[in-house]
Amino acid sequence: VIRRLDDLPAAAATERGYCEGVGIQSFLMCPMYSNEMALGTLGIDAIRNQRDWSDQDIRRLRMVGEVIGNELIRKHLNLEIQDLKDRLEAENSYLREAVELSYSHDEIVGASKVIREMLKKIEQVAKTDSRVLIRGETGTGKGLVARAIHHLSGRSDKPLVSVNCAALSPTLIENELFGCERGAYTGALARQVGRFEIADGSTIFLDEVGELAPEVQAKLLRILEEGEFERLGSPKTHKVDVRMIAATNRDLEKAVAEGAFRQDLYFRLSVFPISVPPLRERREDIPMLVWSFIKEFEPAMGRVIERVPKPTMEALQNSDWRGNVRELRNVIERAMILGSGRVLQVDLPTGPTDTGESAPRTLAEVEEQHIRRVLEQVGWRVRGHGKAAELLGLNPSTLESRMKKLGLDRP
Repeated sequence: VIRRLDDLPAAAATERGYCEGVGIQSFLMCPMYSNEMALGTLGIDAIRNQRDWSDQDIRRLRMVGEVIGNELIRKHLNLEIQDLKDRLEAENSYLREAVELSYSHDEIVGASKVIREMLKKIEQVAKTDSRVLIRGETGTGKGLVARAIHHLSGRSDKPLVSVNCAALSPTLIENELFGCERGAYTGALARQVGRFEIADGSTIFLDEVGELAPEVQAKLLRILEEGEFERLGSPKTHKVDVRMIAATNRDLEKAVAEGAFRQDLYFRLSVFPISVPPLRERREDIPMLVWSFIKEFEPAMGRVIERVPKPTMEALQNSDWRGNVRELRNVIERAMILGSGRVLQVDLPTGPTDTGESAPRTLAEVEEQHIRRVLEQVGWRVRGHGKAAELLGLNPSTLESRMKKLGLDRP
């Protein structure tokens, strides 16, 4: 309570100078508290005339301060509750999506030396919180390795949150990873919680991390270093505790040398690298994989397979599986659909000499024939899981550009 400026102590010379400058003769200031939390100060100034502030003035101002303070606390709590609701709804939505996904099998199939070595590495790193970089060609099962690491970890009680970095544009992937506020950009009609918030306390799997745009790489690096990020359109900083597993079918060292991928981000992602071997390096696992896929498809197809002819199995083992395990699975599924009876008959993918095509003479012809063959295999569908871009290990936009350049049009 300052009834006259002379009541101000000597240490308040700055405040006195301000009051004299604007004409304040006396004032009453009341700090606002709520549950022992200081929220700010409420004040009344007397200009031109000094005022002898009464006890009733003080009580009234304190009462107004309590009302405003409680309202501010209520608004703050409502915002926190809304944030929690948004996060819970986003997590429930993600869980529903995850449940709806159908995976080929829920464990890694194989007994070859390279698979046993890979499983040993999975067990070694799973119990830690170390970041893992999974390398491998398209279709080798990098996502399966990521799920195995998460399920063996101390975070397995929460869902593994997966993001395909190659499936979205730079703007959309940033929105997907970090979330956004309403109106952050054209079309942002509601607040969205990002995958990093959903994965707080759990694990996030960034598939095809090599496809991230430079600006997104910088934000990802900050999360790795500080565990912090901001939603698009918001200055508020969020802190998260997330274990990160990344996967790529690209040569990231080459991408770093070419300036397409940040070197500091590469080193932080590849704390513990795991290589998933291509199918041609584990041909002895093919019979186990074939029977695993047969058992998977039998209930849906209404068939029971008792035997796979030896020549068929040998042909499967000797085939060049460019699409790896995913391509093998597609071949078995197609055989289950087309065939009948208890013996599995398989039509293997044919090469250029089997189709009557003339041998290509130039690199462009080789590229055209290979892309055409893969497009025909998937019904000329470029985007999506198991479609042409993924099988070829290319960004969908890159593949569409090459198709246009080569004159490849859907028939």
